[in-house]
Amino acid sequence: MAVTKTKKISQVETLAIELKDVSNGFVAEYGKLTVAQDDQLRKSIREAGAKYRVVKNTLAKRATVGTAFEEVAKNLKGRTSIAYTQGDVVALAKALTKYAKDNPELSFKAGVVEGNAVDVKQIEVLASLPSKDELYSKLLFLLNAPATRLATALAGVGRKMAVVIDQGVKENKFQGEQVSA
Repeated sequence: MAVTKTKKISQVETLAIELKDVSNGFVAEYGKLTVAQDDQLRKSIREAGAKYRVVKNTLAKRATVGTAFEEVAKNLKGRTSIAYTQGDVVALAKALTKYAKDNPELSFKAGVVEGNAVDVKQIEVLASLPSKDELYSKLLFLLNAPATRLATALAGVGRKMAVVIDQGVKENKFQGEQVSA
């Protein structure tokens, strides 16, 4: 069933509006994905907080004019899909890279990170980075470590004193001693 011209215009306008404020995303080529594989891909992309569109190359070129994706959309060939996010680009890169390893029908063409075009190698490097949540937890651990060590050291003095006093009581070391002032 052929798509009408008004439907194509509507698709271009919708995609252009969605991509206007997005500066992170990836352009991929998908092969012969089954419906189940496509559902799995879309689910993993949604879990990463991103959106996914399969688009015709000519429509993608028109929709990306004036957006961060304009540069990567110039030389599109083959079956094209775009995954984009306003959130964590690392999470999206991880989800797509993991899916691409399991399903070789999906391969990266290019990407956009913070408004700059990146190639396939840079996408793989990006996917190997820790996510925002991992970075936050590491940062909080590093900020919290000195205070934790100080509290442990201060508590250790009192604990050791309590152990010494307890041992002295058990061995009757404190009986009969008079302290003169």
